[in-house]
Amino acid sequence: MAEDDGFEEFYRGTRQRVMTFLYAMCGDRADAQDAAQEAYVRAWQRWSTIAGYDDPEAWVRTVGYRLCASRWRKARNAIVAHRRHGTGPAAEPPSENTVALVRALRQLPPADREAVVLHHLLDLTVADVAAHTGVPANTVKTRLVRGRRRLAGLLGTDLTGEYTNA
Repeated sequence: MAEDDGFEEFYRGTRQRVMTFLYAMCGDRADAQDAAQEAYVRAWQRWSTIAGYDDPEAWVRTVGYRLCASRWRKARNAIVAHRRHGTGPAAEPPSENTVALVRALRQLPPADREAVVLHHLLDLTVADVAAHTGVPANTVKTRLVRGRRRLAGLLGTDLTGEYTNA
């Protein structure tokens, strides 16, 4: 497509009317802006075809309106589902141990924290952590030792140990 083949001129000449239409139809400025933006993106992607239409602006308005209507349907369906099924049971608050662990993890350097979390919380092997982080396995082991020592001090427990699963 050469440059914009008239799309920019089309956009500048129609955007205010399309926005006014969508805002009046959906009643929410942010939703109208989102729908207009998406409609113009779709028009730009198909501009070689749409440019030949008798009224390309009507196509954009229709797409924008359908996007608004789709959002309304999704919102309505969410309300119906909520009324039908209600909310799930409230999640239990985190335990004191979880809060303490998260607080202690936040105090670790990011590289050590990442190694500890990947290895101990996600059960990745040292080799998997090395592949994920892009560092040698020995570097991962060093980060794990440092991280565990620091966590032990912060949590007041013994978290030492050898890393044999490579």
